[in-house]
Amino acid sequence: MQGLRRWLLRSAPIAALSALAVGGSGLVSGAAAAQSGPVSPNPATGTPALAKTGTTEQVRQLVGCGGVMYAVGTFTSISQGGHTVTRNNIFSFRQTAPYTITGWAPSVNGTINSIQVTSDCKHAFIGGKFSQVDGSNAHNIAYISTNSNTMVQSWAHTANGQVDTILRTPNNHLLVGGKFTAINGSSKKYYVSLNPGTGKDDGYLNLNISGHYVYPGVAVNNTEVYNQQLSPDGAHVLAEGTFTKVQNQARQQIFMLNLGSSGSVSTWYSNEFNGFCGTKHPFYVKAAAWAPDMSTVYVADTGKAPDGWNGTFPLTGLCDAVAAFPGTQHGGLSHDWINYTGCDSLLSVAADSTTVYVGGHERWANNQNGCNNAGSGAIPAPGLGGFTAGASGGTLRKNSSGTAGLYSRDRGLGADDIYRTSAGIWIASDNQGGSNMCGGVSGLAGICFLPY
Repeated sequence: MQGLRRWLLRSAPIAALSALAVGGSGLVSGAAAAQSGPVSPNPATGTPALAKTGTTEQVRQLVGCGGVMYAVGTFTSISQGGHTVTRNNIFSFRQTAPYTITGWAPSVNGTINSIQVTSDCKHAFIGGKFSQVDGSNAHNIAYISTNSNTMVQSWAHTANGQVDTILRTPNNHLLVGGKFTAINGSSKKYYVSLNPGTGKDDGYLNLNISGHYVYPGVAVNNTEVYNQQLSPDGAHVLAEGTFTKVQNQARQQIFMLNLGSSGSVSTWYSNEFNGFCGTKHPFYVKAAAWAPDMSTVYVADTGKAPDGWNGTFPLTGLCDAVAAFPGTQHGGLSHDWINYTGCDSLLSVAADSTTVYVGGHERWANNQNGCNNAGSGAIPAPGLGGFTAGASGGTLRKNSSGTAGLYSRDRGLGADDIYRTSAGIWIASDNQGGSNMCGGVSGLAGICFLPY
């Protein structure tokens, strides 16, 4: 849900890392990281779209490599230009107009949550909740060719629970998070570092992640690492999920990992992450993003309202809001700014030097005085919002008349991933209830591209 989350790396056997890209966090390196916003509110037309109607399908993640975009999620067919092709939870298309769907068509029999493509673009790591890839047994994780529908059988491919997120570090480790308690022969739970050449535990992470959220009336929740984002300098990772202790340190919702000779928990943390949101959303920090200069960390939250909320306004806490925290200060953190949706969930976030982009199924921004209604000061910003970046930011970017947010899309289940490139932002979403509009343009179910 990323995060997020992805480095472009070499195919196995894997040597030194030569190219860097990060999805989920909304950050990319080099020229792309230097690009400033905001992006246009007018989407590109002609991009592929989810084709099925009457059944909710979803794109969970988008990532690019070598002029090709790779999309994964839960879907069975993709349409473009009046033509429909069968694609089982994974496909690729050209990154520039006319965005042609390629002939690559692996068959995966369940949801794919995360994909990482090698730096030569010839292979990819996939993780999710599935049991077969092209007819071969593969439980929740696999390494596949991007030139043919072939899984690399020699790469370990068994996790006993779903994989949510995969990220490649510059020091040659593949960080994998999810709900599993054993993976590829390792008994490490929830978050493990794999050798990208073999798929085996390489011993880099020993975090002993444990715990889940317990308070009156809380919904069932299990320990899990759900999302992660690499810092622009490649030295740190943000990880979100359900846990109460990481490497013997008290942590909830999110922690920062230092990438040294071994992965270790940073002292970066805020007591604000200890707060509880509504009982249906014990885990609410679904995504985070780094500012390009690392000065700020942005978080996107679900959760409705604080546990025990008595209906008074303005809203408090991090529930159903986007917030900014200092990125380099350690200990005693408090948010620099926060902007509330008014009890609608945010699921994804990305940032450039000027703008913080958030996606979910929100209806409003500036809505600290409402909950499931437009309170005093609320401004319509359905499905997608853009806010001024930096420690003194948080101001909603508005349309020319000042009556609504600059960006919009059909709300559906909510935009699950925002992937930023030098050309703009790619938004992964769904077709719930016929959702297919982005920026007022129809025919964009599941995928929307807003260019710079």
